[in-house]
Amino acid sequence: MSKHALSVTREADFAAWYQQVIAEADLAEESGVRGCMVIRPWGYGIWERVQRLLDDRIKATGHENCYFPLFIPLSYFEKEAEHVDGFAKEMAVVTHHRLIQQDGRLVPDPSAKLEEPLVVRPTSETVIGAAFSRWIQSWRDLPVLINQWANVVRWEMRTRMFLRTSEFLWQEGHTAHASVDEAREETMKMLEVYRSFAEDCLALPVVAGEKPENERFPGAVSTYSIEAMMQDGKALQAGTSHFLGTTFSSAQNIRFQNANGELELAQTTSWGVSTRMIGGVIMVHGDDDGLRVPPAIAPWQVVIVPMLRDGPEDEAVIAYCRELQAALARQTALGEPVRALLDLKPAKAASKRWGWVKKGAPVIVEVGPRDQAGGNVSVIRRDRLYRPDGKLDSTVQPRGEFIDGASALLAEIQGSLHGQARERLEANIRRDVTDFAGIEAHFAEGNRYPGWVEVSWSRPTGAALDKVVERLKALKLTFRNVPNDAAPATGACIFTGEPAVERILVARAY
Repeated sequence: MSKHALSVTREADFAAWYQQVIAEADLAEESGVRGCMVIRPWGYGIWERVQRLLDDRIKATGHENCYFPLFIPLSYFEKEAEHVDGFAKEMAVVTHHRLIQQDGRLVPDPSAKLEEPLVVRPTSETVIGAAFSRWIQSWRDLPVLINQWANVVRWEMRTRMFLRTSEFLWQEGHTAHASVDEAREETMKMLEVYRSFAEDCLALPVVAGEKPENERFPGAVSTYSIEAMMQDGKALQAGTSHFLGTTFSSAQNIRFQNANGELELAQTTSWGVSTRMIGGVIMVHGDDDGLRVPPAIAPWQVVIVPMLRDGPEDEAVIAYCRELQAALARQTALGEPVRALLDLKPAKAASKRWGWVKKGAPVIVEVGPRDQAGGNVSVIRRDRLYRPDGKLDSTVQPRGEFIDGASALLAEIQGSLHGQARERLEANIRRDVTDFAGIEAHFAEGNRYPGWVEVSWSRPTGAALDKVVERLKALKLTFRNVPNDAAPATGACIFTGEPAVERILVARAY
C-alpha cells in the first residue's frame, strides 16, 4: 500500500478530503468573514489561467469586455418581480454611507442613511439592462455583445470554499439582439464555448443540455447548463447560458426601431462561469495525495527542484537547472510557451517535492549532483504518481530527451486526466431505470457511488412539476439537465405516466 500525502482519503470522507486538498495545496483559506475566502497565489494563478483562456474564446466570438458598478439601486430589481424574488434571500444591501463612534463602537450614522438602498451585485442583468436601454435606439445598434469579469455577492447560508461562497469571482456575458432566433443562437453558441472550454482546458468532461422549468435562472425563458460528475458521484453545475427573451428588456425598456420604423423589444441573453469551476477541478482530478492540475490551467507546468547538499557542487546543479528552465521556456506546449519554475526556496528537496505533489504541478523534475554530472533529470508525472509496486514513479531521462519531449508529455498528461474523468462519467450514468421505484432503489442508502440516472419524462410544468420536484427532494435529488445528445425518449414518463418527450438527468448535486 502506498503512503499518501494527505491524512484523509476520498473513500473515507470526501468532504473532509476536499477541504484538506484546498489547505494543503495552498489554494485558499478562510478570511474572517463567513462565506468569503482568501484565494492564495496558487489558487489565484489557476483562476488567472481560466480567465486568460476563456477570455480569448469569448473575444473570439465577437464579445467585448467592459465593467459595471458593484452597487445596484434596489429600484432596478423591483422592476422585474421574478428576478428579484429569485435573489431576494441572498441580497446584501447597503443602507448607510458613513460610520460614527458611539459608546466606543463604530455604528452607522443615522443621518447618513441612503435615499435608496443599494444592492451589492448578485448578478448584473438589471444594471446592464438599464445601460442597454440607453445604448440601443435602432436596429443598427444591434447586436450588443459584452462581457465583464467581476466579483458578485450572494449571501449563502451554507458555504464551502470555491463551490458555494458568499462572494465569488466570475465572468458574466450579456447580449441584446433583434430577433428571437439570433438570441437563441447566441445562447447555444456560448453554451458550446463553455462545453469545449471545460473539456479542452480543464480536462473536465461535461454534459450540456437544457434545465427544466424549476431550475431556470430567475426571469429566463430557457436556461442551459454544463454538468460535471465529481468523484463522489454528485453533479456540479459548472456553467450556465440563459435565453432571457424580453423579460428584462420589457422591465428596463430596451427598445429599438426596426428597419420598418416600428418599435420592438430587444431579445437578450446572459451567461456565466465562476470560481466554482476550480472546485470542480479539485473534485474531478484530485487524488489522495492532493490536487492534480491539468497542464492547460497550471500556473507552472514543470517545477524544477534541485537536490542541494550545501556543498561545492550546489552551484553547478543550480546552473544546470537554470539552463533546463530556459530551454523549457523555448518549447511550446498546448499552444503556449512551457511555463517552468525553478524552486530555490530554502527547504529540503523532499519537502518541496511533496509540496508540489499536493499542489498538483503536472511535472516535477528533480536534479541532484549525479543527474547533473550525467546530463540527466529525474521526472515525476503528477497524473500517475506511483508504480504498480506502490513506489514513487520517478524516471531518469537524458536532459535533452526530456526537453524535446516536454510538449508531448504535457499534452499527454492533459489527455490522461480528461480520459480518466471521461471514463468515470460514462461508466456512472444509468439509462435503464424505467420507474420511480428504480430511482429510489438506485439512490438507496447503501449505494455509496450512485452517479447519475437518465430517465424518460414528459416535461411537466407548473403544479405537476412541483409535485415531481418534491418527490425528488425527499431523496435529496435534483434534475440536472436534458442532454443535448440524449437518445430519443420512449415509453411513459416515470414521474407522471404521461407519454415521454425527452430524457433528463437526475442526481445528487453540489
